Amino acid sequence: MTRHNRTRWARLLLAGTTLSIALLPITATAEESIVLKEIVIDGGNGTATGPVNGYVAKKTTAGSKSALPITAIPQSVSVIGQQELQDRGVRKVDEALRYTPGITAAPFGEDPDTDWIFIRGFQATQTGIFLDGLPLFGYGFGGFQIDPFMLERVEVLKGPASVLYGGANPGGIVNMVSKRPEKDRFGRIETGINQYGNAYLGVDVGDRIDENGVWTYRFTGRVAGGDQQTDFAEDLRGIIAPQLTYEPSADTKITLHGYFSALDQTHAGGAFLPYVGTVVDAPFGKISRDANFTEPGTDNGKYKQAMIGYSVEHSFDSGWKLSQNVRYGHLTKQETNPYPYGYVDPAYPYGGGPNPTTPDNLLYRIGFNHDTKVDTFLMDNRAEKQFTTGALEHNFLFGVDYKYYKIDQVQASGGATPISASNPVYGVPQGATSVYLDQVLKMNQIGVYTQDQVRFGDGWLVTLNGRYDYVNIKSESANGPFFPLGPTYDDNKSAVSGRVGLGYEFSNGVTPYVSAATFFNPVIGVTLGEPLKPEEGYQIEAGVKYAPDFIDGLLTASVFQITKQNALSRIPGTFIDTQLGEVKSTGLELEGKVNIDQNWKALASLTVLDMEITRDEDPALIGNWPTIVPKVSASFWLDYTVGQGPLQGVNLGAGVRYQGESYANKSNTLKVPGATLFDAAIRYEKDSWGVALNVTNLFDKAYVKGCDGEAVCGYGDGRTITLSAHTKW
Repeated sequence: MTRHNRTRWARLLLAGTTLSIALLPITATAEESIVLKEIVIDGGNGTATGPVNGYVAKKTTAGSKSALPITAIPQSVSVIGQQELQDRGVRKVDEALRYTPGITAAPFGEDPDTDWIFIRGFQATQTGIFLDGLPLFGYGFGGFQIDPFMLERVEVLKGPASVLYGGANPGGIVNMVSKRPEKDRFGRIETGINQYGNAYLGVDVGDRIDENGVWTYRFTGRVAGGDQQTDFAEDLRGIIAPQLTYEPSADTKITLHGYFSALDQTHAGGAFLPYVGTVVDAPFGKISRDANFTEPGTDNGKYKQAMIGYSVEHSFDSGWKLSQNVRYGHLTKQETNPYPYGYVDPAYPYGGGPNPTTPDNLLYRIGFNHDTKVDTFLMDNRAEKQFTTGALEHNFLFGVDYKYYKIDQVQASGGATPISASNPVYGVPQGATSVYLDQVLKMNQIGVYTQDQVRFGDGWLVTLNGRYDYVNIKSESANGPFFPLGPTYDDNKSAVSGRVGLGYEFSNGVTPYVSAATFFNPVIGVTLGEPLKPEEGYQIEAGVKYAPDFIDGLLTASVFQITKQNALSRIPGTFIDTQLGEVKSTGLELEGKVNIDQNWKALASLTVLDMEITRDEDPALIGNWPTIVPKVSASFWLDYTVGQGPLQGVNLGAGVRYQGESYANKSNTLKVPGATLFDAAIRYEKDSWGVALNVTNLFDKAYVKGCDGEAVCGYGDGRTITLSAHTKW
């Protein structure tokens, strides 16, 4: 069975399931109706990892590794709960962050197999993504991807997190929190399809195994497949996440969990396109948003990923609580994907290539393929206790964590033929690719950390953190016929990081705070024969958090400055990186999330950034703004549920997103204009079933999401209409 037939079969099956679920309540008899028990969820007031009440979470483990109120964290924290994910029809983790301040999500446009995320101006895709407090570290093409249907919430800690998590992106981290088994029986079956014919079916069920609920389970799974926005692009993917919890008493809890997924795709287009022809017109006009300049006959992308692990918690009579979180992961990924890179004619704006006599609309293409294998093992051990010394109330935490990451990768390029940007012709025989990288790289990192949060004086709150890390990075590469196929080195590094925060909790719910934190982030690679130094730097942040007592809401305002040192900097006229670079990110973030009443929910955000390259190998770049990240972004979402009358159960949601202008090149001579996008949703809930219609980019705005150079621009997603249905118990 061909890939196209597989996805067509999956699409028809899932579309049929959508119709079946939608008709289920219509065909049921009165005797078959189910009386549902009312479930009251404590939206984070009693749990830091469980369901969020509406849009407003009150507790988190991000920023402390303890279950603390968000107002007690001396850094800005955002939480997106499952209700918000459902209301907005989110299908990818980067989509979940579209309305979050400080975040630039999916900056290269549509990319179904990667969640690209920038936080406070710094790329977090490889070093800033975590799952249940353990890193999903990635290098090259060796990165894991998580489906948001498997998640209870998505948390964003803004600013340096090294003091708790070891090496991490300086702009912040995204911590995804998995759904976990519950004591009561529950279930949800959801299915949907969009206008491209990409359909899905999701199942989430759980119950207690024994009468007392000592043993509980949860099984979550999702299968999806079909066509995508750009020509030829299609995928077929599946994910399952089985879990089992043993909780013999309130003091002991053990959860075994697994995550298994696979993807088979023909890659999406819309990215790696030239500035002329996307942001501004070429002589032939604009390149079509639907165009895909791969070779559909040979393009292929497959991955399989598996993760298994456990978490253990035990509280002693002495007041100490011990926790251990362990996960092993394995990933295999193979891709063949020719992609464009500028125009062939070097006389054409921002082009480059070997043949100046070809038509000016001919795109240069690079043939590319890789074979990547990853193994990773992670462990985090924590001990925490609350105690009092005189007038001081302590929440003390001590921990040791370990990270092992191994990647075995072979990459090859070359051999692709040019293709017309305005009238592409496919099927031309392609040349062979040549291996330029054949590497096995291993990282071992162990860290010791401590935290003490001290309350005193009827409102004062001091947070003190310290951490020491030791890192070994070893690279071994094969020898090619003319040169080594990658770097070979064995390097050890150590680092100390810290954080100090001061806040005051007023009785009216207002908590102003200030904090300072240092960070480090190991950089994998080699330059001029020497291993790279870790990125280092610091952040200063001040803000105020307000949890009013007259409404269920959380408002946050923060200002910050991050200085990243040892940043990679390209030697002019070469492909060699040095670490002379330094980048500063200064900004303002505002966020509000409010459950106005039982019927109204709202969220809003504003980000204003001022980024500057303060040191670089190229003096001409000093003072410039990095590419991709917009100067200003803002969003607003309002959700209303009709509570009574003939329209009871109807739910309406609408949102607006604004991304300001950004720079397309390091010299700051080219700009990407801003764009305003609208989203909408209409849903209907009755008893145990519901249907929904979600539309993103409602008016089908054609815009460029971002550029990382004159030949690397990506269109933003066009209008996507998704019809879904679900039943629950």
